[in-house]
Amino acid sequence: MTASVSLAAGSVAEFSGSLLAIALADDPKLSAGLIDLDRALGGTLQRSLDMRDFRGARDEAFALSGPAGGARRIVLIGMGKVNDRAGALRRAAAIAARQAMKLGFSDIGFYSGELGAEETEAATVGMIIGSWQYVDLKTPTPESERRAVLERATILTSSTNASRGGVANGEAIGAGHSLARTLAMMPGNICTPDFLAKTAEDIAARHQMKVTVLGRKEMEAEGMGSFLCVAQGTPQDPKLIILEYNGGKAGDKPVTLVGKGLCFDSGGISIKPAQSMEDMKYDMCGAAGVLGALEAIGRMKLPINVVGLIGSTTNMPSGTAVNPGDVVKSHLGKYIEIINTDAEGRLVLADVLSYARRFNPAVVIDAATLTGAIVVALGHTATGVFSGDDNLISETIAAGRRAGEPGWSMPLWDEYRDLIKSEVADIKNSGGRPAGAVSAAMFLKEFTEEYPWIHLDVAGTAYSDSDLGTMPKGPTGTPTGTFIEFVRGRLS
Repeated sequence: MTASVSLAAGSVAEFSGSLLAIALADDPKLSAGLIDLDRALGGTLQRSLDMRDFRGARDEAFALSGPAGGARRIVLIGMGKVNDRAGALRRAAAIAARQAMKLGFSDIGFYSGELGAEETEAATVGMIIGSWQYVDLKTPTPESERRAVLERATILTSSTNASRGGVANGEAIGAGHSLARTLAMMPGNICTPDFLAKTAEDIAARHQMKVTVLGRKEMEAEGMGSFLCVAQGTPQDPKLIILEYNGGKAGDKPVTLVGKGLCFDSGGISIKPAQSMEDMKYDMCGAAGVLGALEAIGRMKLPINVVGLIGSTTNMPSGTAVNPGDVVKSHLGKYIEIINTDAEGRLVLADVLSYARRFNPAVVIDAATLTGAIVVALGHTATGVFSGDDNLISETIAAGRRAGEPGWSMPLWDEYRDLIKSEVADIKNSGGRPAGAVSAAMFLKEFTEEYPWIHLDVAGTAYSDSDLGTMPKGPTGTPTGTFIEFVRGRLS
């Protein structure tokens, strides 16, 4: 559940909801729109600024009691030094929504001066991000102890066609984020390959998309030996999920979004350590990003053709599991030596990327929680971006910046291909520890020679093991926003 968002054009001083959040930049000054509110508060706002009780630093929150007849509480939210106003508003709105959630308020007003369409959209997305929670598997709190949840958010700005459009787009993007985070938060015994397929079918039914789901038998007929070798050890039926959104002209090449959908990854025979293995339910965040993006694109009715491809299974050890040293034949026809069964995501994606050729894509952008090596390289701040096309790299990083999901370009030079050379097959699925994220991307590149392609390694950014301020520990929604902004960027 997340808050619904609306607009109101009245005086800030007249807002009478539970919480009024006011977002201010570094070294704040009272704008004309806040003078009446400060007067109703007896000058408390101005004194707080003069005495430096509130300085507008990023994520700073300063609470006040509201005026008689006005908001019950007021909280000032700092945006810091603002270079990207939309991004700063999205972050401030998310923090404001979380403040309301902590206080148990069911409604909030948000003010930061007059907002244009892009800024209204950003604030709307922020409100939805901050109000998201996953409580489906928790026993309800007794009625006497239950706090209200945030249900309504009002952005205080002029209600124009542009700002109303900003709210509508923001709610669509927020819905995509919420879907992706909810799927990622679900445990692996609930969010199975079957469940992801059912979710895709629901999206298709709501937004008039075409959905196709291939199971084990259909993939065997396709010759998807790389994908299927990962699924050898599990009784669950693997799924190749295809969603087709035809919002553009007939015959226009689609933007194709590809996501890794490992609903649980034990590592297979190359089993992972027990510590933190429960986090491997997040190994389907690339798939969640594809579904979230298509949910948002369908709601916005973007005039462009988009295909979403998801390879989903679980990676389990068993008597039938693939072994290190085995050789399998991929959908493309290349033979792969299995060095490490825990390097399974690239095996799934190899066949999905090969399958993508039949859609004659304008571009393929894939996202996967692919390597621990990218976390060593970039930490939990930036997504690794890999491509041999500098223009495509710039386009993708710009899309991530607009979405608040920063990326950083990593090398994909031919010299790295030696890391995946095999003595018994065409290539091997692991190049060892050196340049681990790069060798994984080089492996994927082997299956993408027929179209423009870019790879996002989101292993460090798709989920967090600590509270980020704007959202709690858990899934972040990345790469949903990058996918959405990449597709929207192709419209201009």
